[in-house]
Amino acid sequence: MDSQDWDDRYAASELVWGAAPNRWVVRELADAAPGHALDLAAGEGRNAIWLADRGWEVTGLDFSAVALERAERLTAELPDEVADRLTWRHGDARTFDAPAAGYDLVLVAYLQLPAADRWTVLRRAAEALAPGGTLLVVGHDLSNLTEGVGGPQDPAVLFTPEDVLADLDGLGLHAVCAERVHRTVGGEPGHRGVAAGSSGVAVDALVRLERAVA
Repeated sequence: MDSQDWDDRYAASELVWGAAPNRWVVRELADAAPGHALDLAAGEGRNAIWLADRGWEVTGLDFSAVALERAERLTAELPDEVADRLTWRHGDARTFDAPAAGYDLVLVAYLQLPAADRWTVLRRAAEALAPGGTLLVVGHDLSNLTEGVGGPQDPAVLFTPEDVLADLDGLGLHAVCAERVHRTVGGEPGHRGVAAGSSGVAVDALVRLERAVA
């Protein structure tokens, strides 16, 4: 899907993914000390807003102008001390420029791309990390096609934890965890393939890596 496709999808409904942060983002980062974070493909901003509420200075980047307009509207409803910690940028995760100082956290959540584009994004994300920084990658696992529900049905844009580790090989990152995790889903916003009133289990790939302290 290109940026126009995503603009159309975001314009078609209010809060495509809901307002709550992703459960794996919460699990992995709830106890992390706040710093500077970059949320790549931030969408309507649910994860970025959650981080900002916990004290992080967050830049949310997305190539859908409609999603960012919605994120800015949500930001306007937040307390000033939280809103002031949020910056929204229109741009492509494959070509973004990271500041020289780097980020303490880079989040890549459910950015489903063909393998070559994924490799580009993940390596740019890793290069954007400051010493001691964390890279958290979450997405629909390839096995979700046969073992889970919802999510993209094109295997070309799905990946495994092993794929993420291979993409980042040679960059000196330490893998804290690389696993498949199971997420119970019902008829929540954005979850295609799960009928209202029903539920199922989705399979996600979760990889958390850290850059050594210089």
